[in-house]
Parts: sequence; C-alpha cells; structure tokens
Amino acid sequence: MHFRYLCSTHTSVMKFLPLKKILLIQVAACICLSACSGRVTIKNPLDIRMGDPYVLLASDGYYYMYGTTDQNNGYDAYRSENLTDWERIGRVYEGRTDGSWTESCFWAPEVYERDGRYYMFFSSNWNHNPEGELENFRIGVAVSDSPAGPFKDLYDRPIFDPGYPIIDADVLFDDNGKCYLYYSRCCYKHPVESEISKWARDKGMYDEIEESWVYGVELRPDFSGVIGEPVALLCPPSSMSDAQSEWESRSVTCGEANRRWTEGSYIIKKDGTYYLMYSANFFGGENYAIGYATSLSPLGPFTKSSDNPVLQKNTAEGGDVTGVGHNSVTYSRDGSTMYCVYHGRTQKTGPDRVVFISPMEIKSGHLRIEGEK
Repeated sequence: MHFRYLCSTHTSVMKFLPLKKILLIQVAACICLSACSGRVTIKNPLDIRMGDPYVLLASDGYYYMYGTTDQNNGYDAYRSENLTDWERIGRVYEGRTDGSWTESCFWAPEVYERDGRYYMFFSSNWNHNPEGELENFRIGVAVSDSPAGPFKDLYDRPIFDPGYPIIDADVLFDDNGKCYLYYSRCCYKHPVESEISKWARDKGMYDEIEESWVYGVELRPDFSGVIGEPVALLCPPSSMSDAQSEWESRSVTCGEANRRWTEGSYIIKKDGTYYLMYSANFFGGENYAIGYATSLSPLGPFTKSSDNPVLQKNTAEGGDVTGVGHNSVTYSRDGSTMYCVYHGRTQKTGPDRVVFISPMEIKSGHLRIEGEK
C-alpha cells in the first residue's frame, strides 16, 4: 500500500481494527503527510551519479528520475517516495536497436505522463549521417505504459530535422491545449561574430567562438513533427557591456573552450508568465550556471532576468560545489513547494556529475533557488 492511500484512511474503519494496527496506520499517516505535502529536507548531493536530471511525479505516487549516465546506449531510472531516498530501477530505454534511428550519445531525457501513457523525449546521434558530421544529434520520443519502462521508440525517426544538430528537449503543455518543444541548437559549426569573439581573437585565444542557442517551436499533438518554423529564443549576449555577458562568457574568458553554450532549457508557466530557465558555459567545467528569462508568450520574445545567474558555483563563499546546471523542476505532492533538480560536482565526488535537489520559488516575478551554501 502506498502512503498516498493511507492519507485517505477513514476513521470509521479504524475503530474496527486492533490497537496495534491503528498505531501503525497513524505512524504511516504521519509519514505520508510529510511525504505528500509541504517541504522536505534533502541532503545534497544525492548518491546518484547522473547529468541532466529530470524528475517526474507520476500518478502512481512515486517520483521517477531520469538523466544522462555513462550507460552510453540508453537510459536508467531511479524511483522515490519522498525525494530523499532513491532506489535504482535499472534500464528503462535501450537505444541503438534494430529499426531504431538512434546511434550514440544518449542525453537529457524528459518524461511526461499523458492520458495514461508516458512519453520520453531525448537526444541522440542520428544514424542517418551522409555527410559524416561529428555531431549529428536530433530529438526523438519513446513511449511506455509505465514510468518504469520499458520505453520504445514512437517513430523510426527523429521528431524533425532542422538541418543542424539539436539536444536538450523540453516540452510545455500549455493551458490552451497546444504543446511546444524547446531545444538547444549545438555549438557545432555555428560560429557567431560578437564583441566576445573579437576580444578572444585580439587576445590570441581563439579564431572564432561557436554558440548554442535555445529555440522553441509548436509541436504536433501526436509528437510526429512540428508546426511552423522554430524561433530563436535565447542566445549569448553580443555585447560585452550587456549585463549577462560576464557570467555567460566565462568558458571563453577562462580559456576553457571556444564556445558559449545556451542549453538545458526548462520552461514554467506561472500567473500568465513563462519562465524559461537555461544553463550557460561548458557543462564539463566549473562555471556551468543557471539563469532564466521571462515572456508573456510561449515563443517569446524572452527577456533575461537581472537576477542571473540564479545558481552557480559556491567556491567564492567557501563551498565546494561547482558546475551546477541543466535543471528540471518538480513539486511536492500538494503542489505547495517547488524543487529545482540539477547536477553539479564537489571535491568529494570528483569529476562525475551528481544530483542535487533544492527548494525554489517564484515570487513577485522573481525566480530564486536555494542552492548549496
């Protein structure tokens, strides 16, 4: 019996039970109230080595976590009743199978429950690669009757082909019944002229700076394709005087890479405003960080917040957490508390990405994450 059922145990039933059973039910109900509603205390980081974590609160009462692991041909998952204690389910999606469009590099899955079925959106290299591109990522969708899988490809192809590599799918099911796909165009073969690229050339660091941008597009209800043309929603600042330029350019200015990333998008709608969260900088470096932008429309225009970055490394404050980013958002069962789910690194866990879950809130138009201090 799941705790969510114990929450609704009727007192008239209890009077027919032995005292010992009544006490057990009361204890379980107390646990239930802690797990089902309000805020829980989570000890970070979790003992889960995973990048790009996504948490789904499914209708069966469990939380399910999916993400990028070192299992190169698919995805594993974890399950929890309380966001603190997680059990490994094992492999829930296997790629690179006969008839599949997928080839390698299985990244950033997100799972949505719709009409009793579960849909996994994910990135992978497409095995159709006549030009021999080094990065040939596209986005696909797999389906299952259970959040624990197994997930099977819904189509024998990606959702669509924009003509350039794309990763980090995120889907919004809006109030009007429309759904939207958000993704990141990869940096690969996407050099962009800006003041930061000129600065890097003048310094003798890099000849060019490649950039990844976040796009949005309306998605067909059966996820078979898109409606209309994708719209560029977020990209790195072109001017060094832009207030966002310093934190979004750190991978370049610190000499990590000749790339500026805008990726790992996650959109939330609250009180008529769309909050588009994103990560910037090299995912493998210490400067990976999270910001957000707002709009009154799902396809923008979006305005980046002056609060950015809202989550970044804490080493300047004496902490040991770096490389925080690519987040999702989940909720307590009663919907009263939001949690930001993200990956990061610590001195103890080393180079592997590990999962963090921190309370967050949106208040008076401002998004705040209670990261590690």
